[in-house]
Amino acid sequence: MEGDVVAYRIDRGSGVPAYVQIVEQTERALRMGTLKVGDKLPTAKEVVAATAVNPNTVLRAYRDMERAGLVELRRGLGTFVTRSLARPGAEADSPLRAELTDWTARARAAGLERADILALVTAALDAHDHDTGGDSR
Repeated sequence: MEGDVVAYRIDRGSGVPAYVQIVEQTERALRMGTLKVGDKLPTAKEVVAATAVNPNTVLRAYRDMERAGLVELRRGLGTFVTRSLARPGAEADSPLRAELTDWTARARAAGLERADILALVTAALDAHDHDTGGDSR
């Protein structure tokens, strides 16, 4: 996938449908600023070759993202990002992101697995949202 900025990885054991994983990974890349407006997503054929999912699965994910206004399918040209989800603080050079990267490395060094780290972060967000009456998204 020459020049593409997103490489999809499908976790078949997660119980999450592959098309949902593609949407979620794209949204994550949009939030992190890895994908920007105008960027081209990999073709369905490229995603199929990299992930061994059914082409209809990829097309469903791309159609769902198009309906959500995140991408535009241009016949014969590809699928292009039309909207960013990035917020200040999520950029690659953000101090917050650097702190989180350091914290994640310490958590891994302490023997925590991905699920443990996600549980800790989710619990901290839930506690913060409860304390502030904030949104749980």
